[in-house]
Amino acid sequence: MIKIKIIFISLIFLLANCGFSPIYVKNTNNNFSIENVIYNGDRELNNFLKTNLNQYKNEEANKKVSIEAISKYEKIILTKNTVGKVTNYKLTAKVTFLIKSTDRKINIIEERIINTMDDKFEEARKEKAIKQSFASSISKKLASELVIN
Repeated sequence: MIKIKIIFISLIFLLANCGFSPIYVKNTNNNFSIENVIYNGDRELNNFLKTNLNQYKNEEANKKVSIEAISKYEKIILTKNTVGKVTNYKLTAKVTFLIKSTDRKINIIEERIINTMDDKFEEARKEKAIKQSFASSISKKLASELVIN
């Protein structure tokens, strides 16, 4: 019984300090700065992208990046019930970034399936929140692509 307690306590101490951390969590010293962005496409998604990409402006950065962002947002009907009322939507945000200095093209796609709600106001709020999360995710993916290169 004492051996089991000692083994259990030693396992707790060994596993509690395993030291896992995500790769880019502490990457605050970006070697790039997003200076000029031209937005085309869905206006609301572009506004959220603009807000998220502003955090990557850095005066001391070596590499100044000029980008053109072409966004497309779709709300596609997936299923309807027997009455013909829509029950599920697929929300898709596709953004193509054209990096002007390197003539590189980065495509980022985010998708999510949502159920319809009886309260259309709440459904619109949920859709707007999903657009915000899409923009946040897309800007983080773009930043990781720019850090790598």
